[in-house]
Amino acid sequence: MTENRSQENQIINAEMNEQITSDNTILELETGGHDKHGQVKGPVREVLESVVIAVILAVIIRVFLFQFFVIPSGSMKPTLTNGDMIAANKIIYRFSEPKRGDIVVFKYPLNPDRDFVKRLIGLPGEKVLIKNNNLYIDGKISAEPYLPKGLKFGDFGPFTVPKDKYFMMGDNRNNSSDSRVWGGMPKENVIGKASIIYWPINRVRILH
Repeated sequence: MTENRSQENQIINAEMNEQITSDNTILELETGGHDKHGQVKGPVREVLESVVIAVILAVIIRVFLFQFFVIPSGSMKPTLTNGDMIAANKIIYRFSEPKRGDIVVFKYPLNPDRDFVKRLIGLPGEKVLIKNNNLYIDGKISAEPYLPKGLKFGDFGPFTVPKDKYFMMGDNRNNSSDSRVWGGMPKENVIGKASIIYWPINRVRILH
């Protein structure tokens, strides 16, 4: 008889232990689980952690990888137009030099607090001449397939690009404040290469 009572007690204890384990499991699920220190992790804390991670990632992207801009004028029409939102690749020029034809975001030489976006036309040491609606680099015609066919614009130059500077022009040649007005753009003013229009939806495209 004593043996039967002992077995009954063991069964009751086992059932109680199982019930406690199950209740604890349910509690864990309902309260969002525990962290590695055994503390309850609630939904508010999870949201805060997600926000902190998002902010850190945004800072990394902003400082090291990409910077985002809104085009305020029509100086780069038709390639870029008012209200276009673009992403500039900030890391690409750490591994390679800017090339002729690149669309570059840079600090305005006459006021570094302002950001400009223009197309790179002339490299350091090159002689730039615009005559009869054609671009000449060191005496040779340089094709500009990004310009609208038949576009007419005024003559300029010759202008020799100073060392460590670039010659920049807007694609909207008749409505652009660029190197024809304020001279060369210093290399250290470069922010990055305009890589993509990401908004509005109907304007999304890779920039060339």
